[in-house]
Amino acid sequence: MNTVAPSTLEATPATSRHRATVVHLTTHHTPYDIRIFRKEARSLQQAGYDVTIVVPSEEEVTNRDGVDIVRLPMPGNRFARFFVTPWQAYREAKRLKPDVVHLHETELIPVGWGFKLQGTRVIFDAHEDRPKQVLSKAWIPEPLRPAVAAFVRIMEGAASRSFDAVLAATPSIADTFPSGRTTVVQNYPIKNELATFDAKPYAERDRHFAYVGGLTATRGVREMVRAMHYLEGDDDTRLILAGKFAPADLEGEMHDESGWEKTDALGWQSREQVANLLASTRGGLVICHPTPNYLESQPNKLFEYMSAGLPVVASDFPLWRELVDSAECGLLVDPLDPEAVAGAMTWLLDHPAEAAAMGERGQHAVRTRFNWDAESPHLLRVYEQVTG
Repeated sequence: MNTVAPSTLEATPATSRHRATVVHLTTHHTPYDIRIFRKEARSLQQAGYDVTIVVPSEEEVTNRDGVDIVRLPMPGNRFARFFVTPWQAYREAKRLKPDVVHLHETELIPVGWGFKLQGTRVIFDAHEDRPKQVLSKAWIPEPLRPAVAAFVRIMEGAASRSFDAVLAATPSIADTFPSGRTTVVQNYPIKNELATFDAKPYAERDRHFAYVGGLTATRGVREMVRAMHYLEGDDDTRLILAGKFAPADLEGEMHDESGWEKTDALGWQSREQVANLLASTRGGLVICHPTPNYLESQPNKLFEYMSAGLPVVASDFPLWRELVDSAECGLLVDPLDPEAVAGAMTWLLDHPAEAAAMGERGQHAVRTRFNWDAESPHLLRVYEQVTG
């Protein structure tokens, strides 16, 4: 939990003493990842830090919004990602002579230990409960998953005791790390980033529902597509998918699903495209499966739909029910039941006034509670403590 009291440690811009050099290292995310680039790196840069992201990328990238980006080769397979890319990242980061190294994956922990031996400050950022994630990774043989999860837990525990600070994206993730060294920096959306001023009135929008994010089996892509089958006789309602399929051949499998004829797969979309998509739809879907990792997660896309003023159709998990019910912003369903998902979509279509009110309440909750403005001070206080 966050153990740094705001009254005792104010976030003073780094320029008041010197421009501390910060290097973010990631092997798995994109150059403009929402948490790493749009939230953390830009907040640090605006506070006066000299910020660089070292990241694998297929495109040529150098600098955006004052944040330098160093491109690594894309790993060709998982072996390269776990055992080759981390040392490429280490070599590039070492060249930059950082004051602080900020790690975003478990496989980078040995790199962090290398920097600690040189006297560099190291921060570990836990985006997910990775040991729980391992338990549902299809590419790991099921009999091996408990042992791999235990190994990851040991690695992260050792890192938390040896690094200078741990950031956790949710309180439940923070509970798995030592409380005295861990700060919760929740992954809430940036205010108004996805709200457009020319959005159509809700009742005049196309009868479309959106999903934005990675398209995987455990994130419910099959159930979303199958739900469209239960909207028989409704030729105007469509499912819009914005994101990449993983694995890539999953998209081919979806073509054989009933409901695919009412589905549009747009691929990856920019933030501006996402904002325009959400401004033209009737609801946002987030129906992850009840895997150990998702049961206690706080899905970023849930808050993004809310920030755009959309009612949500979400998995009926205890934590998600608490979030959705507190804001009165949507409907909860069994994520493994496509017919139940279709029923929630139909209810929103048949009750446009109530659905619009749900969207307005969700947007108000983001503007007043669930936003990055409320979280960035925690990040800056950790940096002040680490560098000060």
